Amino acid sequence: MTLCLGDFMVKLLNSLLGLSFQVYIHGRERNFKKTLYGEPSLNIWIKVKQYPKIGLVILAFVAFIALGMPDGLLGVAWPSIRAGFSIPLDSLGLLLAAAVTGYMTSSFLSGVLISRMGVGNLLAVSCALTGSALIGYTLVPFWWMMVLLGVLAGLGAGAIDAGLNTYVAAHFGEGLMQWLHASYGVGITLGPIIMTLALTAFNSWHVGYRIVGGFQFFMAACFVLTLSMWSANNDAPKESAQEKRLTDYKTPMGETMRQPRVWLSVLLFFLYVGAEVTLGTWSYSLLTESRGVPPQMAGFWAGSFWAMFTVGRILAGVYAKRLGINTLIQGGVALAFIGAVLLWLNPSEWTNLLAVALMGFAVAPVFPAMMSGTSRRVGDHFASNTIGMQMAAAGLGTAIIPSLIGVLARQISLEVVPVCLIILFAGLFGTYRLAQPKAIA
Repeated sequence: MTLCLGDFMVKLLNSLLGLSFQVYIHGRERNFKKTLYGEPSLNIWIKVKQYPKIGLVILAFVAFIALGMPDGLLGVAWPSIRAGFSIPLDSLGLLLAAAVTGYMTSSFLSGVLISRMGVGNLLAVSCALTGSALIGYTLVPFWWMMVLLGVLAGLGAGAIDAGLNTYVAAHFGEGLMQWLHASYGVGITLGPIIMTLALTAFNSWHVGYRIVGGFQFFMAACFVLTLSMWSANNDAPKESAQEKRLTDYKTPMGETMRQPRVWLSVLLFFLYVGAEVTLGTWSYSLLTESRGVPPQMAGFWAGSFWAMFTVGRILAGVYAKRLGINTLIQGGVALAFIGAVLLWLNPSEWTNLLAVALMGFAVAPVFPAMMSGTSRRVGDHFASNTIGMQMAAAGLGTAIIPSLIGVLARQISLEVVPVCLIILFAGLFGTYRLAQPKAIA
């Protein structure tokens, strides 16, 4: 089965995207490159049958789908969760803060954990931890217990994210990394659909979390069964050119923190991730509780954000070099601003779908493009430190901005959500312009 899937995946990658990637087998580098006309320079599928390491790539894709599923569940499940625990609307902030705390902790420690446990063991334990937390959500009788389980869910998710990114970066090419992140979009698109079906068919949010939690345990079993494959061939890729990499600069953190553009760059990620998570978390509640959209329809509409997000990220991977980083970011944020205005105006019920889908498509390329452009904004000497600060800011944005908007929604109305999105996207666009060097601003 693994070999058949490998045949399909390799043919798909070669026929659709023309990816070039490297597989390291028995300590030697084997390059598989696609020519302009779709014919690989080596017979890839024969090599796959001889060396089934491509199966790990497929497993990594599926694992990233599993990583995205829980993030897509919460927005649709939240009205039912808070009704079941009899808690206020803005209590969501506690769960988000708990999950982000766990995520940031395990991501920060991932290098140490991988060196001590190995990638395969780390992924197996992390999937089991995440699955336990998700199923635990459905079993605990008190809200504070669910919040504590959120820390465990975040710990597992952060380790899975960091572990898979580290492995793919070490063993395969950049093109494969783009598809890995697109797989996350598939998972976060499936999440709202699974929860909507669970609420419609069983009238219970517990079923949705148990399904996704069970899938996490399935992935843990897959990682256990493939431990020897994950630990094999750990030779790092050799650099073909002696160019100084961003990680080679040993710039003191204090010097980095004194650079104004560094803080502007950090602010970009705080605002962007806050806006993305706000829309993904609060759109369902806005549609059902404030605008009277039927729950089943609202669930699929909320899912359209992540569906178009995935489509946008795939297309951005194909056209990124042609369009350029500045066009992707500024054009994406401008389109998202238009979508937020459309959601605020709400001229008809169906414009809600258009607005949510437009914003999902528009913001898709923004995060990776901003990450790729870090050295352009702050300079090579400060880029490595800045990237770490940006990831921390992204975690803070995930916890703080949606939580604050939840407080405003409780005090005023859920209709503040599109107004806040307008402010966030406008602030993001302005901050990006300020963060650019004068030569390209």
